[in-house]
Amino acid sequence: MIDLYYWTTPNGHKITIFLEEAGLPYRIIPVNIAKNEQFKPDFLQISPNNKIPAIVDHSPNQGKEPFTLFESGAILLYLAKKANQFIASDAVGYYRTLEWLIWQNAGLGPMCGQANHFMNFAPEKIPYAIERYQKEAKRLYSVLEKQLSAQDYIADEYSIADMACYPWIVPHKALQINLDDYPAIKRWFFNLRERPAIQKAYALAKEINPT
Repeated sequence: MIDLYYWTTPNGHKITIFLEEAGLPYRIIPVNIAKNEQFKPDFLQISPNNKIPAIVDHSPNQGKEPFTLFESGAILLYLAKKANQFIASDAVGYYRTLEWLIWQNAGLGPMCGQANHFMNFAPEKIPYAIERYQKEAKRLYSVLEKQLSAQDYIADEYSIADMACYPWIVPHKALQINLDDYPAIKRWFFNLRERPAIQKAYALAKEINPT
C-alpha cells in the first residue's frame, strides 16, 4: 500500500494518474494547501520542502521499512521502477524519458505556474512579469509541439514523461494559450484525456476538492 499525500494541483495529478495507470494500491491523504496543512510537523517529516506530492511506500521492493519520498519527478521515476511500467528498459529510451521528465520539472511546470500566478492570482498586475512568464510558457509549448509533431507520445511510448506534462497543459486557457496554435499538442492532449486512468484521477480530484 502507498500513502499519497496529495492536493489537487498539477503536480498532485501526476501521481494519481500514474497510480491509476499502473493499478498500484494506494490511499490518498489530502493536504489542503489553502489551509497551510503542508506546514504541519507530521507532513514535514515526509516532505521537508513543504510541498505536495509525497508518498510513503509501505511495501518497497527493497527493504522492509516504509520508504518516504517527495518531489513529483522523483516519485514518478521511483514508481515506474517499482511497477516496471511506463519507462523504457533500454538505456536510450530510459534517458529519453528522463530528459523530458526533467524538462517538465525544470521548465514547463515552473514557468506555467509563474505565468498562471501573475496572470490570475497576483494581488497586483505586473505587466513585465505577465509578459515574461507567458512568453516563456509559449516558448516551452513550442518545444513540446516540435517533439510531438513526429510521434504520438513525448518519449516514443506512453510514459511518465506524458503523465508529468499533461497536468500542466490542462490549464492552458488560464494562460490564454490556444491549443489550435499547437496542433500536435492538441492531438496528444485530447488523446490522453480519453484514457480511463486520467479520467479517474481528475474525478478523484473533484471528490477531494469540489471547488
